[in-house]
Amino acid sequence: MVAAALNIRPLTETFGAEVRGVRLSGTIDSAVMDEIRALWLRYGVLLFRDQEGMSKDEHIGFSRQIGPLERHLREEWLNDSHPEILQISNMKKDGKPLGALADAEVGWHYDQIYLPRPALASVLCSIKIPPSGGSTWFADMTSAWARLPRHLKDIVSGRNALQSYGVFNRLYSTDPNAKQTNLTPDLTHPFVRTHPLTGREALYICPGMTIGIVGLPDDEAKAVLEELFAWCVRPEFVYSHEWRLGDALLWDNACTMHRRDPFDPAEDRMMHRTTILPPPDRSVPF
Repeated sequence: MVAAALNIRPLTETFGAEVRGVRLSGTIDSAVMDEIRALWLRYGVLLFRDQEGMSKDEHIGFSRQIGPLERHLREEWLNDSHPEILQISNMKKDGKPLGALADAEVGWHYDQIYLPRPALASVLCSIKIPPSGGSTWFADMTSAWARLPRHLKDIVSGRNALQSYGVFNRLYSTDPNAKQTNLTPDLTHPFVRTHPLTGREALYICPGMTIGIVGLPDDEAKAVLEELFAWCVRPEFVYSHEWRLGDALLWDNACTMHRRDPFDPAEDRMMHRTTILPPPDRSVPF
């Protein structure tokens, strides 16, 4: 098999790239897959256009070549035939939501920052999209940390931050059931996450779930977090993605946070997402 020639188009000055010249469905040459993994680690967000027709099995198979998959704890929104896929949708069947996060704005967050073994990556594919709205924004938290003003670095270096899935659900989602709530108590992670594969450091906080700083009084922590959140979403750290049908996005969940714009609730939207875990021996953020 001859390896395909990949064409790379950077999306911003610091992170994100469109990768052309590969179909994620079917068999991907091992050399090409090695290059995709290297590009993912380099750019943080990879865009693959024109992936229409990729099956659920192919979506899952591609994702597994990045790492082991997690079955999301919100089992009510998992795909019936392929539970490795979480459905992100405002669509309903017999009055029951088919997916998570409906059609309103979803604020800045890291996937699974609320778990002891948080996600390393996600692959999101557009299945049905509205004619406008629903853009997904990404923030480069590696650059945000590297360029962070010294006074803020001095405050947060070596500290842990408190993360709350409950707060996220109250703001943007729906309440989990009792079993899911018991699996997601508030917990702490290091303020700065060292990437388990590259060793690069990134701010590991997000407005959607970070509610405190261990060791700081609440009022002081709130002021620091507000300053940090404003810093992280400066234009030089952000990429906004306007979806097309057939788009697939692979992002690094150890160093990029994301958000979604609202869209017309009268329009249907269906997205399929796989969640990729870090290696077992590098699971706990440090």
